[in-house]
Amino acid sequence: MEEEPPHLFLCPISMELMDDPVTVSTGVTYDRRSIERWIFGCGRTTCPATMQSLANLDLTPNHTLKRVIGSWLDRGSPSTSASASPSASSLSSPAHELATPLSRILEAERLRSALAGLDETPFKVTALKNMRACMAGDVAMQCEFVSSGGIQAAGRVMAQALAESGAGGDFSAFTACEEAAAVLALLPLADAASVGLLLAPEHMRPLMALLQRGSAEARLHAMDIVTKISNAGAGDWTARVEVDDVLKSLLELLADEVSARLSSRALDVLLDVVELSRVGPTKAVEVGAVHVLVELLANADDRHDAERILLLLKRLCKCPEGRTAFAEHDLSVAAVAKTMLRVSELATQLAVKVLWLVSVVAPSEKVLEDMVLTGAVAKLLGLLHVESPPATKQKTVRMVRINGVFWRQYPCFPTDLRDYLRLLD
Repeated sequence: MEEEPPHLFLCPISMELMDDPVTVSTGVTYDRRSIERWIFGCGRTTCPATMQSLANLDLTPNHTLKRVIGSWLDRGSPSTSASASPSASSLSSPAHELATPLSRILEAERLRSALAGLDETPFKVTALKNMRACMAGDVAMQCEFVSSGGIQAAGRVMAQALAESGAGGDFSAFTACEEAAAVLALLPLADAASVGLLLAPEHMRPLMALLQRGSAEARLHAMDIVTKISNAGAGDWTARVEVDDVLKSLLELLADEVSARLSSRALDVLLDVVELSRVGPTKAVEVGAVHVLVELLANADDRHDAERILLLLKRLCKCPEGRTAFAEHDLSVAAVAKTMLRVSELATQLAVKVLWLVSVVAPSEKVLEDMVLTGAVAKLLGLLHVESPPATKQKTVRMVRINGVFWRQYPCFPTDLRDYLRLLD
């Protein structure tokens, strides 16, 4: 029985095997004779399969598909012997140039066709799920997706879904946004071109919305994308986004404590934003970063999390607004003091730097009082008796000397430590 040709070998108009496949501006491939009759004979300017307007009337030959069809036809020819060794002439033929298996080429063609119709199809979630399954763990298909305009197509779906949900539409439309993010999260996003596409405002806004109100899985996918953007090394990526929106989304994610994995990645990106953006520290303080970080530090069990939180607090306390926000929080000094001589050597160094900024650079009576009541001063004095980096020890001695007179006045301050303070004067 004669084998039926694969569906992708058939012209979408005539449903016959294509003799001269050509691709139109929407990415769909037709037989030249059929599409020419559609465009030039009938005077239409739309793509028959998607009904999208054609950006131009160019017909680009699809040489790859033509060679695959030719190979398929040759395989079914009686003169073709399965056991025959390929001759020198057959090795140089276009059909033999195809190093990619037929099924792979068909998958790529199917992916391109799905992308071409993604904007118009009412079944976006299903289409995106199929793309996700096709691309998972397949670098070649991921590259095909990017080169075929997949990032832009997925971005349009996300922007449309966000607009519909924001306009009071059915929130189920947001599922398409989540599925599009799941597809984008599969990509390596290591090149500047891909990162540049995602940094467009119409793409970043849906990502930030997913971080704030997406499902747990969608938040993880969105965080994966943002982390890859941050790690891509594409210069100051924060200059191309609304820093306030990014900071708010990251802090909301940290405050919700959805998962340890999400929190860890959010801390990494937050560090990057605060370091790269000139206005990052000030903006972070304005949207409540100090409060969120202090609360996290008070309950932090992981050493790496504690160290990154302390590093963020140190950077934020370098600006006056950060020091004010730190002084206003009742748990700030206690949370920082708890990490000294307990979590790690790095955590102790960072804790000392934070306390230095709030007790020497710009001291407040409340902070100095809290340092006595929470045991921070006792820990500073204890730090003088253990081996520590010179810079840390110098800051510790300076803090004690500058603020010793204030601390000695408290009746609760131990007598032996009061005598030790006198020795340092």
